[in-house]
Amino acid sequence: MVEIHSNRLEIRKIASDAEAKICAEIMSSSEPWITYRFTYEMALEYFMNKTFEIYVAMSSGKIVGFLVIEKEGTFTGYIKSIGVHTAWRGKGVGKHLMQYAEDKIFAVKPNVFLCVSSFNTEAKMFYEKLGYETIGELKDFLLKGYSEILMRKSISSILEFRGGKK
Repeated sequence: MVEIHSNRLEIRKIASDAEAKICAEIMSSSEPWITYRFTYEMALEYFMNKTFEIYVAMSSGKIVGFLVIEKEGTFTGYIKSIGVHTAWRGKGVGKHLMQYAEDKIFAVKPNVFLCVSSFNTEAKMFYEKLGYETIGELKDFLLKGYSEILMRKSISSILEFRGGKK
């Protein structure tokens, strides 16, 4: 557990449909999902997907954030989404969720990938502060007129990687 402003933060796998509903509410009520018209129902379906690794950040028994990662697929080690409840933003929850994701991914892969919406400048700056670099732009990827910025953080080349150690 991690201390955040005198509250304990626990990150663990999502445990129930009720928790998925809370995550769906956090997602559907914040950017970039509002701009992309991602409804609560769409978000709930997303959190019911059993192929994703879904984690929740808990403080005092309440979900304050979520993390969704994919360790398989086109970009292995991909942070699919991260969200923090509005009341908990700026308190270190997002940073701890990112560290948790990196620890899990870097244990088995040398790269962490993520996409950030072109209009989500605050999030892009957040990722840059954590050491992520822009490696590409996916124009009109989710919605015409908007781009997704592909970012990466790396600890090694793929051929030199040996389970989290160079």
